[in-house]
Amino acid sequence: MPSDAPSSPGAQLPQPGADDPRRPPGNPQQAPGRRHERGRGRRPNARATPLPEGAQAVFAEYERALARCDGPLDAGTVRVYASRVRQYLAWLAAADVDGTVEGDPLTEPDARDLAVRAYRVHLETVAQRRPATVNAHLTAVDDFYRRRGLGPASAERAALPLAAAPRVLDERDQARLLREAARASARDKAIAFTAYYAGTRIVEISRLDIDDVRLPARGGDLIVRYGRNGGFREVPLHPSLRAVLEEWLGERAGWTGADTSRALFLNRRGSRLSSRSAHAVLRAIADAAGLPLGRDGAFTPRVLRHTAGQTMARQGTDTVVVADLLGLSLETARHHRPPTEQDRRRAIQRLTIDE
Repeated sequence: MPSDAPSSPGAQLPQPGADDPRRPPGNPQQAPGRRHERGRGRRPNARATPLPEGAQAVFAEYERALARCDGPLDAGTVRVYASRVRQYLAWLAAADVDGTVEGDPLTEPDARDLAVRAYRVHLETVAQRRPATVNAHLTAVDDFYRRRGLGPASAERAALPLAAAPRVLDERDQARLLREAARASARDKAIAFTAYYAGTRIVEISRLDIDDVRLPARGGDLIVRYGRNGGFREVPLHPSLRAVLEEWLGERAGWTGADTSRALFLNRRGSRLSSRSAHAVLRAIADAAGLPLGRDGAFTPRVLRHTAGQTMARQGTDTVVVADLLGLSLETARHHRPPTEQDRRRAIQRLTIDE
């Protein structure tokens, strides 16, 4: 029977936990390889933001819309969106009472825009949220309005501080990781190669369906239908990734659930592999390759994606192309090719003109 555990020779790798029913809950120190898994959402024992009676029906309608949404939002995202929209509706009710907003922000586009802009100011000044947190709240509010049929508000996001270049693997560690991935099972190898050669996020990998892999006689594409903020993109298949996906699709046909699930990557019970388990697969391969793990180490699963982006940027790929392939904003993609000291000196030298 196919196993859901990441496999690689020469090492006993940790189990992905989330899709393994044999894993008992409890303290992470109970057994080697087991991790304590914290759920996303409100802090333990935190109380939900109270809503006035008029807003309760609106919030209940949004919760029902989340429950029947077409896109495969994971449970953590659903909880976070619901919590943030609840906070927005509570603020909106109070703002309506004190006259901060005019019109009906729940039905009128102009009133919606003014309300969301005022809410952003509230988050920045009164709640004193960090810019990234403010933008995360506004993303949830956009989802709320999108499901009401009004579409996202016309409101600028909070300005983010200039980010440092993302961590990447050097060429030596890239080679070590890809060699170890090549020795893993067909499924785990395909997950690792997809993360690197297509630059996909972990959650995007878990959401892929078999129909998202297009394999014509030559070339091919990977369709990412549920990128960040609902983004859609097509990524040309690298020859190495194409070969690995063909191998996995051939083996997948013999797995439990192959005839009933459209998911590209399955767990051993025949269901869609969760993003948490895909995360564990990549960490297990990195561990077997001898790469340090954790925040202070060289490897986290998103490092593969950042490495792909910086490799393309360093090789001269236009920032617009990098952004398109990775599903990034131009501002974010720019950090994959931060200016070097040589770049800065060359720019100054080019200011010289003949007098």
